[in-house]
Amino acid sequence: MVEFDVRAGRGELLLAHTLLHARAGTRVRLHQALAHLASRRFADVDLNVDLKHTGCESALLDALHRTGVINRALISSQVPEVLDRVRELEPRARLGISIGGRIARVSRRWRDWRAGVLEGLAAHRWDAVMAQHRLVDGALLEEVSERDGWLFAWTVNERGAIERLRGLGVHGIATADPRLFA
Repeated sequence: MVEFDVRAGRGELLLAHTLLHARAGTRVRLHQALAHLASRRFADVDLNVDLKHTGCESALLDALHRTGVINRALISSQVPEVLDRVRELEPRARLGISIGGRIARVSRRWRDWRAGVLEGLAAHRWDAVMAQHRLVDGALLEEVSERDGWLFAWTVNERGAIERLRGLGVHGIATADPRLFA
């Protein structure tokens, strides 16, 4: 699975983690990235598209449909309203709620994030939990699996942490350095 962040910038959807990245220098346009990833070379690779803010849901779905990769996409976000809107527009889309570190959880007002995330899984509000890797433990994996969900850990850039998560049996691990999987 390839993971990338999407946000609006200058009237189009871009691959960018922050607003600063969207405004800076060379920008990769979403439609260009999806056209590349839609090629036969990547036919067996799923996509985790992390949508960073509201207002782009329809344009994102249009781009995924236009390039024929909607069935390979897992749309994730730290913003539950983004996922609700995507579900409304495309009921069959695979969705993942992304849970960050302490500051991110406070800014999103996740008081009891674990209960809220699990409640959303049980209600089919989303299908997966994309958790900052330090939040992942065996109990969370068990609770997510009991609700027929997937648990992905991000962003893991230490071999020891990757091995710990592999040992737990999480459904996926995101890293900025794929060589760590060797």
